[in-house]
Amino acid sequence: MINIAVAVVVAYLIGNISPSIMLAKAKGLDIRKEGSGNAGTTNALRVMGKKAGVITLVVDILKGFCAVLLGNLIGGHIAGMFCAVAVFCGHVWPAFYRFKGGKGVATAFGALMGINPLLGLSALAVVAVGVLLSKRMSVGSILGAVCFPAIALFLEPDFIVPGTLLAITIIIKHRANIARLLKGEEPVMSIFEKKEK
Repeated sequence: MINIAVAVVVAYLIGNISPSIMLAKAKGLDIRKEGSGNAGTTNALRVMGKKAGVITLVVDILKGFCAVLLGNLIGGHIAGMFCAVAVFCGHVWPAFYRFKGGKGVATAFGALMGINPLLGLSALAVVAVGVLLSKRMSVGSILGAVCFPAIALFLEPDFIVPGTLLAITIIIKHRANIARLLKGEEPVMSIFEKKEK
């Protein structure tokens, strides 16, 4: 139990690693005060460009995956699930950055890949459909979160309760996006902008 507790704490600290905040700081910016104010991939892409967006995406996914892998190695599948929740919480509420982090979508995906690759890929497929149809990452993320409990029910029922809590958190973190979507004010992802002109 002590080993699992240590793994959970380490997973939370791994979640605190924020590439978007660090990359922005190197440019003299605070990503949480630029663009949408979110310390995640989409805002990094919008504010700092494609390279920063890709780095943010890759690191956020990897930290979710590595945290779960750590839990799996130390305490098995259930410990990995605890670490999935911990790394997600570390990303969304990082102690290193005054508990103001990102929305957790990429980190959650990485964690799901560590728990069950089919679970992660199924959730990604839903997100991708939402993004491609709407050209907005927020729509894909919200759709993925809404559908996740049903996906988990079939593929990883042991994770349905914590997974649903993570999904609800993602939806709540997107409340400003939802408000803009309802008003027709949610911007299209920058990678789609040229295609619309």
